Amino acid sequence: MKQTSSPDANGRDARIERLRASRAHDSEAKTARTLEALRDLLGSGRRITVAQVAREASVSTWFVYNQPQVHDAVQAGMATQREQGRQRVPAPSRHKVPPAALQTELALARDEIKDLKQERDRLRERVRLSLGAEIEGVDRSRLVERIQQLESDNTALIRELSYTRDQLTALEGRLRETEDELVAARAGLRRAMRVVPPE
Repeated sequence: MKQTSSPDANGRDARIERLRASRAHDSEAKTARTLEALRDLLGSGRRITVAQVAREASVSTWFVYNQPQVHDAVQAGMATQREQGRQRVPAPSRHKVPPAALQTELALARDEIKDLKQERDRLRERVRLSLGAEIEGVDRSRLVERIQQLESDNTALIRELSYTRDQLTALEGRLRETEDELVAARAGLRRAMRVVPPE
């Protein structure tokens, strides 16, 4: 028996298809905008980087890296600038950026640099704390005092070990003497027993 699709399933499929079409259209628009921004950068002689292209096109750097057509074009533009140098060409008046926009972009760049420096300092501090917090937290004189105390304890332990070894040697000697005396006593007892006549 042939199963028919429910109205809900048909509606869901239609929504998914519309979503796919919308995403494809958005991706095409971003691609066109990014390629145009790349051409403007080449024409103006400004340095081409992934971040700069993304900023000019109002897209994410992720989009630039993960859209093959865009990524290849950016790489080609960077290679062109490396080989031929950046040749600044006066941009048409319609592309000129107002001073206020430049000031805003400069302020944003400064804020980004400030944030990056703070993040760098935080990472450095974390590394410093993880590697040397205990040593840096102790005064040098206390470290020297602790080392001297450990050396003194080590010397005392060496002396105690030597004394214990001497005692062990003496005890071993006394044990051998006692064993010899016991053997002599047993031999004397056996001789005495042989001398005593039987009753």
